[in-house]
Amino acid sequence: MHARRLGLKLLAAHLLLGGGALASAQPAAGDWAGHGRYRAANASLPAPASGERRVVFIGDSITEFWSPALAQAFPGKPYVNRGISAQTTPQMLLRFRQDVIELQPAAVVILAGTNDIAGNSGPSSVDMIAGHVRSMTQLARAHGIRVVLCAVLPAAAYYWNPAIQPAATIVALNQRLRELAREGGHRWVDYHAALADERGGLPLKYSEDGVHPNAAGYRVMAPLLEREIEAALKP
Repeated sequence: MHARRLGLKLLAAHLLLGGGALASAQPAAGDWAGHGRYRAANASLPAPASGERRVVFIGDSITEFWSPALAQAFPGKPYVNRGISAQTTPQMLLRFRQDVIELQPAAVVILAGTNDIAGNSGPSSVDMIAGHVRSMTQLARAHGIRVVLCAVLPAAAYYWNPAIQPAATIVALNQRLRELAREGGHRWVDYHAALADERGGLPLKYSEDGVHPNAAGYRVMAPLLEREIEAALKP
């Protein structure tokens, strides 16, 4: 399938860069949070049409790699992808106003945290990661944006940082994020339960590298997410 070939090409580029961002995702010097990545796209995106219930996706490569297959997974839906490969939660928090709030969505889908555990922007504790996500949900709520919070996908290892064994930390973070969703009245998407193998990893049938879902993995994720988006958008 075209989407699968494209996803594998993107993943191959990601692997060649040693687990960092795609070349197109590299921020300009001094743009640590990646504000420049979607600045032009945001400027050209019209305001939601009357009655349109836009949904913005914010996240890392697992979100980014869903484009352009996002339109195929959710045909006809006004979904906007603002994922940036290799990003961590503090980076997403810094660009949340530009890449989410200012796009006037009815809801935001947040999938974040695995790169924090991997140490992409320095050591991070579960408390730190959950705190950044909480801040994003608070900003969303303050602007009338409903939240769909996603569990971090399983991973038994990070190919770009093999010293880290993330499986148990991911479980602990997901427990915190689930509590955050419950406390805040947000929708919760449990990707981890749907995808994890007996090691707490992402099996080969769903991933070529143990971290990023392949086409089969996204096919498992799509209906779980769509159900919670629909619930979030109900009056």
